[in-house]
Amino acid sequence: SPLPTDTDFEDEVVFNRILDVNKASSQYLQEGDIVPQRSRSAINCRQCKWPQSSDGIVRIPYVLDPAYEESHIKGIQDAMAEFETLTCINFVKRKTERDYLNIRSVDGCWSHYGKVGGGQTVSVMKGGCMWKGIIQHELDHALGFLHEHSRSDRDNHVKIMWEYISPSDRSDFRKFENSNNLGLPYDYSSVMHYGPYTFTNTSGQATIVPIPDESIHIGQRQGLSNLDVAKINKLYNCSRCSTILDAASGLLRSANHPRNYSDNTNCVWLIRTRSRKITLHFQAFDLQRTKGCQGDYVKVYDGSSKSSAVLMDKTCGSKLPNDVVASGSLMLVEFVTDGADTASGFQAVFTSEKTQRRAGNN
Repeated sequence: SPLPTDTDFEDEVVFNRILDVNKASSQYLQEGDIVPQRSRSAINCRQCKWPQSSDGIVRIPYVLDPAYEESHIKGIQDAMAEFETLTCINFVKRKTERDYLNIRSVDGCWSHYGKVGGGQTVSVMKGGCMWKGIIQHELDHALGFLHEHSRSDRDNHVKIMWEYISPSDRSDFRKFENSNNLGLPYDYSSVMHYGPYTFTNTSGQATIVPIPDESIHIGQRQGLSNLDVAKINKLYNCSRCSTILDAASGLLRSANHPRNYSDNTNCVWLIRTRSRKITLHFQAFDLQRTKGCQGDYVKVYDGSSKSSAVLMDKTCGSKLPNDVVASGSLMLVEFVTDGADTASGFQAVFTSEKTQRRAGNN
């Protein structure tokens, strides 16, 4: 079995936070954080989806526990914002809707599977669940997603080490033979995947080992993966153009570059690094020029959503923009085109440098 690495440890500590916090929960849970449903096929359930509006957006009403403080509210809304940026899911404050998410600081980090009707609780406890990835994990359950290792095809991708799992925990590793895999690949880096040492009864012994390559990193809680996003968009029939870039450096460019880009597109790239400050450097830039860049444009935000502060406002034409520097480890690049003239588009590279962690930061 692979030995724990620093990365495993960092991710595992955060994932095990769910399990550690939930040990004290009075809520009966399956797989560590799912409220079981009666009389429901828990996998291929069409009624479990939230309804889609005529404009293609899935608006999910929610209310927040009045016990949350400002920092908690910001954390939850930041986690929600990534869904809105990358998918057709929009979380909206409830008015009078009958079905909604009641996000509360109860006793643990847990959720129901899919839409259950009425005010369904998503528990995001103040003390232990305030990581973006954990919040997204619980919201993803409410959208209709189970843990990745529960997929019907999981035995082709991971080996469950039953000898290191106590009998009382073995049901948490069950496989659903009729799971809806949406025709998309198994995702080792899904925000819905257990870490390698989850539920181990022997320190240092993994309970889930990737096959055939044991060195593949599994499980994380930094946030949605590209395949998590693809699965949401496929389940909800959404054609959103979005990409997550989570390496320390990399390249992004408009479709077809250096050939001309398509008309009437709207694409975003979310650059998300670990504790690193991001710099974006444009290597090529050629967009239709319009007054005020109201036609085709690139816009850059200091965060993960279009409500974040603007680092570079709408930019068009053929002059290379200056380097763009984020204040932290998140940057969003938006590329919009209209139906008029086209051009060769843009290419940019991003780099990141470690930020100094102040003493006392968690």
